[in-house]
Amino acid sequence: MRIVIRYFFRTLRLVLTPFMLISEKLSTPKAVERLPEEQARVDEASRDLALYQFSACPFCIKVRKEMARLGLNVETRDAQHNAAHRAELEAGGGRIKVPCLLIRQDNGEDEWLYESDQIRSWLQKRFEPATAA
Repeated sequence: MRIVIRYFFRTLRLVLTPFMLISEKLSTPKAVERLPEEQARVDEASRDLALYQFSACPFCIKVRKEMARLGLNVETRDAQHNAAHRAELEAGGGRIKVPCLLIRQDNGEDEWLYESDQIRSWLQKRFEPATAA
């Protein structure tokens, strides 16, 4: 019985994945507009970030949409199909759980941030442009 349940959910994932990815493409917001020098600073700061993710994970999609809205060029690493990225995630973060944002600090230390809401909150605090009053 356990194997039947396992294959049922694998098949369900295979069927739903294309719909989730198409939905992501259609509903991803436009990036905030910044002056070119501000965007260059954001691009430089986002070089120290990497998102470990699965392509069809709904929580990963939520984080990728926030990154798109903020206009961030963050490297995404597929921890589902790439064994090296999966091993890095387990070795550095301590567990294989996505989404996970790797933040390389200026002092050379790495911070591993799990949970989509925490990642989105950190990105917003760090990169949300100031609103004009």
